[in-house]
Amino acid sequence: MGINDKREKQDKIKVAVIGCGSIANGEHIPSYAKNKQVELKFFCDIIPERADKAAKEYGGKAVYDYHELLGEDIDLVSVCTHNDMHAPISIDFMRAGKDVLCEKPAARTLPEALEMQRVSHETGRLLSIGVVNRFGAYNNLVKQMIARGDLGEVYHVYASFRAHRSIPGIGGDFTNKAVSGGGALIDWGVHYLDLMLYCCGEPKPLTASGEAFCRLGRDIKNYTYLSMWADRTKEMTGVYDVDDSVIGLVRTDGPVISFHGAWAQNIGESETYIDFMGDKGGCRLQYFDSELTYYTAKNGGLVKQSFKLPKRGQYRLEIDSFVDSVITRVPNQACIDNAIATSKIMDAIYRSSDSHKEVAIA
Repeated sequence: MGINDKREKQDKIKVAVIGCGSIANGEHIPSYAKNKQVELKFFCDIIPERADKAAKEYGGKAVYDYHELLGEDIDLVSVCTHNDMHAPISIDFMRAGKDVLCEKPAARTLPEALEMQRVSHETGRLLSIGVVNRFGAYNNLVKQMIARGDLGEVYHVYASFRAHRSIPGIGGDFTNKAVSGGGALIDWGVHYLDLMLYCCGEPKPLTASGEAFCRLGRDIKNYTYLSMWADRTKEMTGVYDVDDSVIGLVRTDGPVISFHGAWAQNIGESETYIDFMGDKGGCRLQYFDSELTYYTAKNGGLVKQSFKLPKRGQYRLEIDSFVDSVITRVPNQACIDNAIATSKIMDAIYRSSDSHKEVAIA
């Protein structure tokens, strides 16, 4: 059974976590465990020892096939699997009457993401996507500054998400398009694009032009690097058919968005920031919600203002927000209807890269 809309306040939200890997163990599960309105009831993973470990540490039951949980008394499901399973698992649980928080990206492809949105509307179940930056303090300050006119008309937003040689788990699921749907754009770019749209008040994307490059990781055996996130998943005889760098230009009914992203580049610098440029002022937001600098002109001089805000865990805020949504039945800022625009942009960038032409976004 799904959540009863007349739930009494003292009832606990029963949670199942599907996929007990890094993001689940590092963020989702600990955040749920700290929420007093939650009961962690099930942990599911196709690798039994992962589910067993989570169940032993947090209580609850370990399960190895998510289908066994569709008929269980669960209210909320966190989907923390590889991208190729986001859509089928989320859809199955929504049709079974459960609300779903699915990790980013919404899905591997735009048609899959649109089907998730359709099923959410059809079933009346809540579906939020793990675009966690929407809950960051600095990020929300930028949104407030833009809304109250501190920057004036924001006409251009630029993002850089570039690293030297940081392809994750080369040859594994991260670099296999059939599983991941893409590379640097869908893995890192999803956060930056979503955050730009969020801060600017959700402008509608109209057209996109871009190029995605699969260059540095093609020769897997000779790929040189110092460290690798998801090193345990690398497969030196595996597949590498995704973008390790990407550039793009997106026209919206608000500001123009441009970006340059790279898992791997032959420039030994890491540059991760977003510039919001307005006719009255501008600001540079350092990623991951860590620093904000505002620039303007005042009293005949140039002004530079830095902000330092108390640190609050974005994932904890994300989890708490979705738990509140499940109770109140009010979608939060990361609901599928807001997050779908990013899926549309990424799809358009990949289509533009394939055709070498600007493409329209429906």
